[in-house]
Amino acid sequence: MKYTSLSIPDVVLLEPRVFGDHRGFFLETFRQDNFAEHIGNYTFVQDNHSKSTKGILRGLHYQVKHPQGKLVRVTSGQVFDVAVDIRQSSPWFGKWAGQTLSAENKAMLWVPPGFAHGFYVLSDEAEFSYKCTDYYAPEYERNILWNDPDIGINWPLDMDPVLSSKDEQGLNLVSAEVFK
Repeated sequence: MKYTSLSIPDVVLLEPRVFGDHRGFFLETFRQDNFAEHIGNYTFVQDNHSKSTKGILRGLHYQVKHPQGKLVRVTSGQVFDVAVDIRQSSPWFGKWAGQTLSAENKAMLWVPPGFAHGFYVLSDEAEFSYKCTDYYAPEYERNILWNDPDIGINWPLDMDPVLSSKDEQGLNLVSAEVFK
């Protein structure tokens, strides 16, 4: 596994070694000892899987209590995945890092606790899978507006994004509940 820090060093791109031939391929998607050595000794307690169609934008989500670190990957299709640092004590507070993840490139992204997370579907449909370091706690879930001008995410939009009603009600970072 190759580990590469993005523009925010705590956000890490993981690129697995893929072994393939005429029969198909094999790769390790997670190995605890290797992950602990390169990123930290996190424990994953929940795996999630979602399917979305082209133009869907989900996010920017986070939990103010029981913050979740997420190891995300795309098993079908292609998305643009984004992590926003919402730790006030961080030198990267309010900054974002993004990466295209796809079934083809088989890359994964580590989004640490203390970050808001979202993605935009680039392909006709995409299946998105992720491991979480804490359980989903809807009473603590918050979201930041996907197009907050103070964050300035450069989404690769090829159409107007389709949002849930919850995501349409996201707050700007300046008004959002964030981490110390």
